[in-house]
Amino acid sequence: MTGMSTLFIVLGLFLLGGVYSFKKQEMPKSLIVLLSIGSAMCLVAGVLRLEVWN
Repeated sequence: MTGMSTLFIVLGLFLLGGVYSFKKQEMPKSLIVLLSIGSAMCLVAGVLRLEVWN
């Protein structure tokens, strides 16, 4: 696991926690959707950068 993939996965999980928190606070739906898209992109980028795929 490289440093960059770890960074992307940790950032994705952090943003996923923000999605959960914003959902509990009943923030606007558009903000939650935008945050969840960013979280998904970070998690996918981190997983794809793993050395397992090469």
